[in-house]
Amino acid sequence: MTASPEITAPVRPKKDIPFREFVLLSACLIAMNALSIDPMLPALPDIGRDLGIAQPNDRQLIISVYFMGLGIGSLLFGVLSDRFGRKKVLGSAMALFILSSVVCASAQSFAMMLTGRAMAGFFAGSSRVIAVSIIRDRFRGDAMARVMSLIFAVFMLIPVIAPAFGQAILWIAPWRWIFWILSILTTLILLWMLIRLPETLARENRIPISISSLLRTVKLIVTTRSSIGYMLASGVAMSGLIGFILSIQQIFFDVFDAQAIFPFAFAAMAGSMGIGSLVNSRLVSRFGARRLSQGALLGLILTNIVHVIVILTGLETLVSFLILQSVTMLMVSFTASNFSSISMEPFSRGAGAASSFQSFLTTAVSSALGSLVGLSFDGSTLPLTVGMLSFGILSLMVILWAERGKLFTRPHLGELREPEIGAVR
Repeated sequence: MTASPEITAPVRPKKDIPFREFVLLSACLIAMNALSIDPMLPALPDIGRDLGIAQPNDRQLIISVYFMGLGIGSLLFGVLSDRFGRKKVLGSAMALFILSSVVCASAQSFAMMLTGRAMAGFFAGSSRVIAVSIIRDRFRGDAMARVMSLIFAVFMLIPVIAPAFGQAILWIAPWRWIFWILSILTTLILLWMLIRLPETLARENRIPISISSLLRTVKLIVTTRSSIGYMLASGVAMSGLIGFILSIQQIFFDVFDAQAIFPFAFAAMAGSMGIGSLVNSRLVSRFGARRLSQGALLGLILTNIVHVIVILTGLETLVSFLILQSVTMLMVSFTASNFSSISMEPFSRGAGAASSFQSFLTTAVSSALGSLVGLSFDGSTLPLTVGMLSFGILSLMVILWAERGKLFTRPHLGELREPEIGAVR
């Protein structure tokens, strides 16, 4: 089965919703993860105090175990959605995510908190994977990259306001209310999805679940060079972002003693990602996902070389950190949606399984490598910056392998073939 790059029109369900509402709803579904992480960053010291967490770096586990659960859940829910449909599986998992958030809000010990966070991450894997599958049901190639960029641009509003939102809650209520409000917001998103979103997976494209089918699907993904390459590169590149999330609260509180401006500074850095995603959505149809993402990766590497030099020469200040980290986040935004779209290009039937494997692999790689950055925090910004630089170089090496040493090219017609995942029964 072949598909030309020009075939990028959406496959519309019989009962559809307006495109803008589709983008907004998809962004909210993907944003569940940001809502589960960023608002609590200012609250980590309070949570640590109330739950008796002795070591400051151990507070990072509240974030890390969420990512671990997210990776495991990502491996399951896309496969289930290929069999039973996107909407039914997503709705069930979101309901269990809400229950997990209630466990976190009620936690009386660090162990109970970590259990609730791991459960929440596990069930949140559904929103991330199935949202991408829904998008892939309707778009492909650079058109999918454009839609993903629009979604990321809307989605990035959440990280921009989330820490300030969390801080605002802390001003008027205990940290537990962050989880209670998260439960309420997720309930509203769930109801919106159930009422307005049509099922996007046609019955003839549903795939029975079998061990042999799943193994063959994984084999096809692993042996499709561009897909596995860009999945790995995405995981490595996103490792720096995970390291940033794990380290940023301690950097502002302990390195720069800038607790008061933390929510606003975080908003500025996250806002640069939103701007990048919006710009990418305008440019990707003209220049292609490969050219934009590969150029941004080179920009990320150069930016962090400069940042390492600034730190080693003793010139690092809060201002230099904000500027250079914002540029780094801008570059990350060009890689995130484009790498994801490129890796999903060859798959239409079995998009849920492919999305599951993609999400599992990228989350496993990024959470493992990003956790190393967080645990390496030593009271300076050097571990984060060196991590960003190292991950950028490693990601570039993987891309060079995936593209057989050639950068800044568009895919040929044959590269957009669709493996017969659905034919494997």
